[in-house]
Amino acid sequence: MDSPRAFIIAEMEVTDAAAFEEYAPQVRPSLAPYGGQYLVRGGSITSLAGDAPKRVVVLAFDNIDKARAWYSSPAYEALKPLRDRACRARIFAIEGTAT
Repeated sequence: MDSPRAFIIAEMEVTDAAAFEEYAPQVRPSLAPYGGQYLVRGGSITSLAGDAPKRVVVLAFDNIDKARAWYSSPAYEALKPLRDRACRARIFAIEGTAT
């Protein structure tokens, strides 16, 4: 049986635009070794129930092991302090399917 795909979902509120401009372009190269790809990045948000987050990012991976490996990789570990300076974030991983 194949492992289900995995997704990392981040809700972000940018608090330092300059730091975020430095952080954001460095994320994509850190994804490549783990097969990660953006499904959603930024864009207009319309709340259907509850408070809408300021910014949403959805990353897709082949499985949860690759998602976890990317998040704890040396390349992304090096970006976390910059991310934390640039924004407040809630980040979580979920197994599932994309339809």
